[in-house]
Amino acid sequence: MKLKPICVACALAFGTIAFTAPSFAQDAKSSAAKTVKKAGAAPAASIYTSVEGITEYRLANGLRVLLAPDASKPTTTVNVTYLVGSRHESYGETGMAHLLEHLLFKGTKTSGNLMDQLSKRGMQFNGTTFYDRTNYYETFPASEDNLQWALSMEADRMINSKIARSDLDTEFSVVRNEMEIGENNPFRVLWKQLAAVTFDWHNYGNNTIGARADVEGVKIDNLQGFYRKFYQPDNAVLMVAGKFDTDKTLALIEKTFGGLAKPGRQLEKTWTREQARDGVREVTVRRVTDQQMAAVLYPTAPGSHADAAALSALGDILGSAPNGRLHKQLVETKQAVGVGNIVFQLAEPGYSMYLTMLSKDQSVDAAKKTLIDTVEGLSANPVTEAELKRAKTTLLNDLEKTINDPQRLCVSMSESIALGDWRLFFLQRDRIEALTLADINRVAKNYFKADNRSFGQFIPVATPDRAEIPDAPDVAKLVEGYKGRAKVAAGETFDATPANIDKRTEKLTLANGAKVALLSKKTRGETVSGRLSLHLGDENSLFGKMVPSDLAADMLMRGSSKFTRAELDTKLGELKAKLNISGSGQNLTVSFDTVRANLPALLDVLREVLRAPSFAANEFDLLIKENLSALESSRSEPQTAVAEAMKPKKNAPYKKGDIRYSSTIDEGIAEYSATKLDAVKDFYKNFYGANAAEFSLVGDFDAAVVKAKLASVIGDWNSPAKFTRAPSLPLAAASASVKLETPDKANAIYMAELTFALNDQAPEYPALLVADNVLGGGIKSRLFGRIRQKEGISYGVGSFVSIPALDKTANFGISAMFAPQNLERLQNAVKEELALFVKDGITATELADAKLALAQTYTLRRAQDPALAGALRNQLYLGRSMAFDADIDAKIAALTVDQVNAAIRQFIKPENMGHYYAGDFAGAAKKAAAAAK
Repeated sequence: MKLKPICVACALAFGTIAFTAPSFAQDAKSSAAKTVKKAGAAPAASIYTSVEGITEYRLANGLRVLLAPDASKPTTTVNVTYLVGSRHESYGETGMAHLLEHLLFKGTKTSGNLMDQLSKRGMQFNGTTFYDRTNYYETFPASEDNLQWALSMEADRMINSKIARSDLDTEFSVVRNEMEIGENNPFRVLWKQLAAVTFDWHNYGNNTIGARADVEGVKIDNLQGFYRKFYQPDNAVLMVAGKFDTDKTLALIEKTFGGLAKPGRQLEKTWTREQARDGVREVTVRRVTDQQMAAVLYPTAPGSHADAAALSALGDILGSAPNGRLHKQLVETKQAVGVGNIVFQLAEPGYSMYLTMLSKDQSVDAAKKTLIDTVEGLSANPVTEAELKRAKTTLLNDLEKTINDPQRLCVSMSESIALGDWRLFFLQRDRIEALTLADINRVAKNYFKADNRSFGQFIPVATPDRAEIPDAPDVAKLVEGYKGRAKVAAGETFDATPANIDKRTEKLTLANGAKVALLSKKTRGETVSGRLSLHLGDENSLFGKMVPSDLAADMLMRGSSKFTRAELDTKLGELKAKLNISGSGQNLTVSFDTVRANLPALLDVLREVLRAPSFAANEFDLLIKENLSALESSRSEPQTAVAEAMKPKKNAPYKKGDIRYSSTIDEGIAEYSATKLDAVKDFYKNFYGANAAEFSLVGDFDAAVVKAKLASVIGDWNSPAKFTRAPSLPLAAASASVKLETPDKANAIYMAELTFALNDQAPEYPALLVADNVLGGGIKSRLFGRIRQKEGISYGVGSFVSIPALDKTANFGISAMFAPQNLERLQNAVKEELALFVKDGITATELADAKLALAQTYTLRRAQDPALAGALRNQLYLGRSMAFDADIDAKIAALTVDQVNAAIRQFIKPENMGHYYAGDFAGAAKKAAAAAK
């Protein structure tokens, strides 16, 4: 079991707040009449600048256009960044930018619901809001039709979105549910409170999702005015990246966006700035949970300032694991179970935050002292050359990986655009490369001091020690004339069809029986992705060994005969590599990525990690502590309550100790507490080997070199125990309705399941894939349309169908997040939709939409190298080729309405489903009763 890291991406998707001009409604209405399409031909775009393969064009209406062509992958990404976020909101209007992001998916008067349209086309898409910007993007298989539709759609919703009262009324509940999800997350609650206590006046002290009262009381006129003021071509940057024809795309942009008039209003800059701090600030949050946390927050420079590079490096030096100072001082000394950091680089002075997670039996006071002493002790213990080198390597590797991935680069550019100019992305890289120890230690000394700290309480001091927070520099002068470097070499144009993948894939068997699949192709940045699976033992030999199996896998990355855990992390950074190992039961899974030049060295490291683990006692002690803390901290969560309630049914065919048995939290705590290091070493010695293994590689590599390496990496490694797959045994379908109380949890969880006998060779398999897509497998689905779009009950709802290849143990299910007070509405909606689904089946239109969505989804999946490597590895295990995928694609395309409806009636039996609900239903009832008085 591994601890889940803090999901910064998830946190940022909700954003954090802002400040703006007085009233939008009147100001924007006056300029709305001037925002019309001009007659005649659209004006041509002019080239403004070009850096490292990205060219900026500007239209007469003020729209900035970035084109980053890359024909190596058969996908295109369109990203529109609006320079508006929660920083621009007025008093009483917090959450407006985020709420508007939701409403822009409701469409225009002519487009229809855009979530439906995007899903129908099988596009990957999202919208996100943060302090300084809002962005919308979509990724799709490259084609002129898809690109024309995406650009036309974005131009249309830029100025023609409905922003209707009826849509706002529905979306209120969805946004409230999104708030409730955040209220269940200890980190996000602490982050919100720390930011609030840090900023006196600036909107960076507010959470982007807004205050509940503001969101519920927002005036539609103000929201429409906000939209008309900020959603205009002169306040937006359009970026297109991936495979496309530059000239045709530019002409299409001129046609779709060039005719939009430049508005007559002038956008004002925000002017609120915080004064220098006068002392320590502290805040305490008390909630029902088993997780303890401590954090410090320090206001810092804007993201465009030269200090930003040093702050990023300090984030890695202090907050990374296992090399960071906080990990060594807190985790390795057993004062905490984990550490983390976030460096907020914003358009105006932002902040850096460092945090530590503790189990319930560890001392917060002791951790607080160590946390503060480590961060603020850099003056007494300056950063070393080795630490700076390692931080540079990590940061520059991440930037390089972003540059090498068109979709990631396109979306990531929103952050640099929000700072003032997209070229800051490359300037930041240059600044990181140029960092010196003097820079790092000067910046640490200026910002990381007691009087600039927020923790959990206020402590007065006799002499204030104020930090100097600089204003943002003139970005235009900063980047004027910046040329950058030569653009990254592009890869080949690869046809990701099943037939071509099979044609290009070389398969072989090593001396010990390990199976190998190699697909060599030129990629952007010479990247390569690999997957490896090892299969261990049988159900008899593995009885009672689930925990040793789990721990043995987790210990592999914690040290070997040549590397300590920290040295291994450093080595992987030097190789520009990511290496992940996980395992449980009979299977060990390895995933990695690197670049062509470093692949042989990475394979050597992989051999060392797999075949010469050190099983260090101190690392084992830490691992046990982490697992116990993770189990304890999950007790009070709704999703855990549901999972625990479902375990008796899932465990019915198995005895406790069976490798397929799922332990309860209490059983798990007892098992991890009782397991000794010698048992883990014995498990490794008796079961590990690669004679039952599959290895796949996709990307830019020399096949001859790889084959020679594999012979010594896994080809001569045999397990003492023979592998025999333990089959999953069938579960009896049984109806149930279970309601579980989880006190003080604002968000509730719903899960439903139905088991039936089927595998993916069955003729009904393709029909059930389509059925799931129509019911709840996509955004344009019945459950999503009813429960989120129409009634606004849930932020996220959907169905799933899991049909295995080797056992007839299929599973169909539904899941949703919702507010506890909406339990009855959710139950009624699900019941009604299931009844109609079985009774009336699907329509011809729904069938056509599902076919298109699934086809586009599978095409995108095959175009992504990590996913393709995983698919090739799985095919080796199953003895299949891409011909199986092609056959499923063809069968889906040939399906009729009658075939799908027959499969629905045969397998989807609502009367046999188990329904599980977990939340604070008693608390919701008390609130309802109090409100009714």
